[in-house]
Amino acid sequence: MVGNRPQFIKSGPVSEALRDAGIDEVVVHTGQHYDHGLSQVFFDELGLGEPRYRLEVGGLGRGEMLESLRPGLADAIVAERPGWVLVYGDTNSTLGGARAAVEGGVSLAHVEAGLRSYDLSMPEEHNRVETDRLSQLLFAPDERSQAILEGEGIAGRVEVVGDVMMDANLRLAPIARERSAILERLGLEPGGYVVVTLHREANVVEPRLGRILSGLRRLEEPVVFPAHPRTRAALRGQTPSGPDPMRLLEPLGYLDLAALASQARVIVTDSGGLQKEAYWYGVPCVTARPSTEWVDTVQAGANVLVDDDPDRLVEAVADARMPPERPQLYGDGHAAERIAAALYPSRPE
Repeated sequence: MVGNRPQFIKSGPVSEALRDAGIDEVVVHTGQHYDHGLSQVFFDELGLGEPRYRLEVGGLGRGEMLESLRPGLADAIVAERPGWVLVYGDTNSTLGGARAAVEGGVSLAHVEAGLRSYDLSMPEEHNRVETDRLSQLLFAPDERSQAILEGEGIAGRVEVVGDVMMDANLRLAPIARERSAILERLGLEPGGYVVVTLHREANVVEPRLGRILSGLRRLEEPVVFPAHPRTRAALRGQTPSGPDPMRLLEPLGYLDLAALASQARVIVTDSGGLQKEAYWYGVPCVTARPSTEWVDTVQAGANVLVDDDPDRLVEAVADARMPPERPQLYGDGHAAERIAAALYPSRPE
């Protein structure tokens, strides 16, 4: 079950591993990301299985989206009677799928289980916690996440498998840099610009949005900003008072965004997935959030949390450097194979 950009990326290696293991997969696309640049383009570029179900819930608020997902998910589960419902990450689609699995009496497996930011102002934190409590099989990216689940007394079985986004990153980042001409189209030099992404609901409303933008507009390097549709709508009322280094782009496909981000000097984001990708790319990250579920990247010195403080943002971008040595985080590129093996220890008939 998928609904947004990170989930499309995560599901690619898993879908391939399931096919290799002889396991049939039925893809349900909730439509949480309804813009072509954030949805269909990933199916086109990553070769994902075509969804059998498209629920098209669009950009609803959390409560309304969860309620809107219920009938479509229930119908899909009744029609397919799957052995497992597999959900990814921490979105509203994740929790909607988890609740539907429980209501439909189907076993639930959660990819990226055990992550915690301990910031209950984030809807994603509530989604993570509830989904983990409902799951029978929990795929943790690392031992830290496993320990968190054990400490919470989670009843399901926990498997440390690594991170499926690393599987995708290892395969696709080199292809992206080879195939994409995004830097040439934008007239950019590798290491000579800052990439920005903002999409979290708290960051695209005032006063946070204005504070973050005031920091971004003080940066001395070109700022390339592929804007989520929700963010673009919020930016329409934001007029800079002076020179503006920001260059707004439409949402990018995976290969273009990977090529752009992996060759940036710094990434500024509120995305959990892009924090990890920055680490794997070797690009320092500045995170416009007060907390992160990917705390290891901060402890390694590769990621700095600045919340919505414009002065801290400017300083962090200016000072951003990758540490000379950093640990390998979140697996070895074989998470998807472990997930398929754990779902069905022996190949189904």
